[in-house]
Amino acid sequence: MTDSGDEEPTADAIELDSNSLLSRLRVIEDQPLESRAAAFARVHDTLQRRLEGGDSTASRG
Repeated sequence: MTDSGDEEPTADAIELDSNSLLSRLRVIEDQPLESRAAAFARVHDTLQRRLEGGDSTASRG
C-alpha cells in the first residue's frame, strides 16, 4: 500500500492489502506444521509494526 503523508488509505488499497495478507496466510497454511508457528509469528510482527507505525504518524492534539 502506498501512503503519502496524512492521506487515508483508499478502499482499493485496503482490499489489495487484505488480499495480499490472505494469500500469505494460505501459503503458510500449506507449509509443514513445524514451520507454521515461525511464519505466523513473522506475520504478527509485521502487522504489529505497521499498526504501531500508524500511531506515530497520526497528529496528536
